[in-house]
Amino acid sequence: MNLHKTGITRLSLTILLQLLLAGAAQALPIISEVYYDAPGSDDGQSFVELAGEVGTSLDGFVLEGVNGANGAVGPAITLSGSIGANGLFVVADRMSDGSTSVLGADLLANFDFQNGPDSIVLRQGSTIFDAVGYGVFAPSEFFAGEGTSAPDASSGSSLARIFANADSDDNANDFAVLLSPTPGVADFAPIPEPGAALLLGLGLFGLAAGAPMRLE
Repeated sequence: MNLHKTGITRLSLTILLQLLLAGAAQALPIISEVYYDAPGSDDGQSFVELAGEVGTSLDGFVLEGVNGANGAVGPAITLSGSIGANGLFVVADRMSDGSTSVLGADLLANFDFQNGPDSIVLRQGSTIFDAVGYGVFAPSEFFAGEGTSAPDASSGSSLARIFANADSDDNANDFAVLLSPTPGVADFAPIPEPGAALLLGLGLFGLAAGAPMRLE
């Protein structure tokens, strides 16, 4: 993977190191990509991609939209099924005829998440596993994401994690705009054993401070 082509910066490497040093245990599943503003009609185009451990059951999980204007919740999508062999699960908007334009969708539902400023929350019962808020929130508006908000993706673009399985609890650091949405495809950060994390981290810092680098 060419880090410069994907827009990953030294700051991103620093965040990755912090995640590695924290160990492999993370609150998965998490939201890895959202596409909410297709050119023209959003019907059958929108999707939310989740990342998690292969085989993780999503039964009982719910995806909720939170309106940035007033904090109202909706839509709410009750999930079912499990994380696939690629570590991802794609929830796609369903058209009136029961089909979708999203290739490789794992679950179809009728939803339309709004353009920002808004938030999307992944919960199981009262436990929030992940939340992403996007757009510029005024002081009187409702931000239900983590840390500071991610950018609002323009029409035809999606909002995706730099690494699908890396969560620093700050949307602005974790997410970037993708010009071309990639449902079911994502980059994953390597999660080494805790003893190897420090060695890898030291290497990342040394490389980040010097010449451009590539990770294959």
